[in-house]
Amino acid sequence: MKFYKMQGIGNDYIYFDCMSGEIAEPEKLSIKLSDRRFGIGGDGIILLCKSDVADCKMRMFNADGSEGKMCGNGIRCLGKLARDLGYVSGDNCTVETLSGVKKLYFFFGDDGKVESVKVDMGAPELDGRLIPSTVEGERVVGYPLTVGGKTYAVTLVNMGNPHCVIFADPDFTDVEGVGRQFENSPVFPDRVNTEFVKVTGKNSLKMRVWERGSGETYACGTGACAAVVAAVLNGYCNAGEAVTVSLLGGDLKIIYTGDAVYMTGAATLVFTGDVKI
Repeated sequence: MKFYKMQGIGNDYIYFDCMSGEIAEPEKLSIKLSDRRFGIGGDGIILLCKSDVADCKMRMFNADGSEGKMCGNGIRCLGKLARDLGYVSGDNCTVETLSGVKKLYFFFGDDGKVESVKVDMGAPELDGRLIPSTVEGERVVGYPLTVGGKTYAVTLVNMGNPHCVIFADPDFTDVEGVGRQFENSPVFPDRVNTEFVKVTGKNSLKMRVWERGSGETYACGTGACAAVVAAVLNGYCNAGEAVTVSLLGGDLKIIYTGDAVYMTGAATLVFTGDVKI
């Protein structure tokens, strides 16, 4: 079967065109193909599927086989793939995900192919119970949470995936050690993605992320959105202004209006190939 290796600022996935048929056991396939020594290598696999409520549908599986409800970098690349393959036309499309239908806006390069994508990520969920977590409150902002014997000031945001944002210099933080502790904490029944964020300017953040099911990745689109929401809620940034989030793989532009979050970033085809599944 033909596959498309794509990346959004280093967050790389293996894509399959499933508009004409489904793949059996995608969970097992993701574990097998994501391995960077014995497989193709990636943070997981993403399937481009038919939808009854949108132009197309995204199914996303992490490297450990768990299915994700949303993937910010992944959906940009999926939109590019759908547009480049001719399944959608024009300068926008809609994509069905497990966290709802998202609208995408395309920006094109000189070759006429999609180069970057803006995604309307919708409104963030801020209620502690709906993250989900065991912490109660309509907003969990700067909340003292003890994990692994240490107390952190955390802000909880759900952007289709659950996120726990910690304002700490990522260059001086044990991202893997602390990230694993948060991911597996009983406070988060569905596990959690953890962002370590440093405010570097009025409208700029530096971030590293530990993703549930994948470990540390070069980028996380929903995580960057969560970081900006948290920065606004904590008074570090202003609502309605574009914030640059610098990750290991590159930069994303995020705007949180107070009602919705908009994310803009690159979507790149790395290579195509065939794999026996």
